[in-house]
Amino acid sequence: MASLNSGDLGSRNESRVFESLDELATDLAEYISQLSEISVKERGVFTIALTGGPLISLLGYWICKSRKLCEAPYNKTVDWTKWYVFWADERAVAKNHVDSNYKLTKDEFLSKVSVLNSHIHSINDNVTVDQAATDYEFVIRQLVKVRTLDVSESNDCPKFDLILLSIGSDGHVASLFPGHPALELREDWVTYITNSPVSPPERITFTLPVINSASNVAIVAVGEDKASAVQLSINQGNTDVLSGCSVPARMVQPTEGKLVWFLDKPAASSVLSDQ
Repeated sequence: MASLNSGDLGSRNESRVFESLDELATDLAEYISQLSEISVKERGVFTIALTGGPLISLLGYWICKSRKLCEAPYNKTVDWTKWYVFWADERAVAKNHVDSNYKLTKDEFLSKVSVLNSHIHSINDNVTVDQAATDYEFVIRQLVKVRTLDVSESNDCPKFDLILLSIGSDGHVASLFPGHPALELREDWVTYITNSPVSPPERITFTLPVINSASNVAIVAVGEDKASAVQLSINQGNTDVLSGCSVPARMVQPTEGKLVWFLDKPAASSVLSDQ
């Protein structure tokens, strides 16, 4: 593993580059398990928000099939019953739909560990997308009230122990896309979109203030097609933009927490060439 220079990112941000997917998987599993152990010791729970798409498939392949978090030693040391699982974004489809992040996560990851069903918080798939966003925010607010979720001191947003994201080739994270008005929201915790540039068009997503309020944020990027977006996101001195818009991943800057990038060499290639 190699670490990139932080540049203008600050001491609370870190980039890790791996020679192989197996090395990345091992380090990511260790990272998650350590955060889980610390959070459970300090607060009695571990709150994690996942994104969907390729990340969950990769988690399922790397972590479970590569004998990481789902198998020894992590299945013995991680207290899955203390986990509370959320989604940083979700597609407005039925839970059994092929595009459902819930279904993908259930099939690839949650079915292999002992997270309590009552601790798994997915969206209501029986209502309109705007109502689903409202309902999801209500659930999160209730968990803040009972102190399952911490609160950020700076903006009163929920403070997840870990938000785990992937990045698109256009630089989007969660369902926050370049140039989309959702990037400007400051009061809402959860919002919805009906015009995603990639199918399906209707989605719910955490807003940037919620993502940036997390204690820890990790962004995973794999593949050469992510290299340009990674470069524009990590190299703060670079004034270029994608499609004339701000890069959403570049706007992920935890106010009180830490950001860690997990990159394979192809995804990090443009950044490495700048070093």
